[in-house]
Amino acid sequence: MPRLRLSPRFVGFLVVTLSLAPARLASQTSLSPEEKEHFLRHAKIVDSEPIGKGTTDPWRLTLSDGTLRHDAAFQYVDQRKPTAEFARRRPENNFRDSYTFNVAAWELAKLLGLEHMVPVTVERAWRGKRGALSWWVRAEWDEGERLAQALEPPDRQDWNRQMYTVRAFTGLIYDTDRNHGNMLITKDWQLWMIDFTRGFRRWPQLQTKAGLTKCELGLFERLKGLRAVELHEKLYRYLSKSEIEALVARRDLLIKHYLSIAAEMGDDWVFFHDPTPR
Repeated sequence: MPRLRLSPRFVGFLVVTLSLAPARLASQTSLSPEEKEHFLRHAKIVDSEPIGKGTTDPWRLTLSDGTLRHDAAFQYVDQRKPTAEFARRRPENNFRDSYTFNVAAWELAKLLGLEHMVPVTVERAWRGKRGALSWWVRAEWDEGERLAQALEPPDRQDWNRQMYTVRAFTGLIYDTDRNHGNMLITKDWQLWMIDFTRGFRRWPQLQTKAGLTKCELGLFERLKGLRAVELHEKLYRYLSKSEIEALVARRDLLIKHYLSIAAEMGDDWVFFHDPTPR
């Protein structure tokens, strides 16, 4: 089974072990997001063990509905600090590191058509704690391993398209911990983003415009179509009013940014269609 390394802060967020009943192996790969959500919410937890690494005390849980067995990761961190200090960036006031942001990222990904890049995640209680329960994505490498091994994707254009989407989503949610360790790559070179517990900052501006040069046209149109009332309806359980307002402000800035580049370089230079089936 392939070896997986995650970021030191969040080692074990996703579990390497995948256990499936042979009769369900084929059907499991075609489960819809809704079916995965239902499984994560309702399947019986039949085994558990601490990951033993990382700073958020994640647990490995094995779930079974009597036919399908699948591992997931349970993370219940929900820390708040008046001020948090960091080695490589400015201090952050009203700091929050929360499992709820993992659930919010999944709900937002559904609105944007990015279910193929963010793992299915639900909120669930276990042993008296509420946390985020996330579907396992079977990965060959993380981005750090890919770079260390000098591995080149077989389709560089497709890879670049995926990276543009990662940057757009990261900018939208103001994720301060999007690093090589929490970008997973499957055998077919599909990129997956994990670990959003330090996203959804309350700052109504873009963290950076670096790398925000191109955008998949469908994603751009869905960004434009997001309504504040819809975001509130989907995210109010996981985000505060100020966090949702900041998200809307960044959405507006992202749209304005891409349109400004298009005005200078042309729509065809900025916006692309993703022909790859997901």
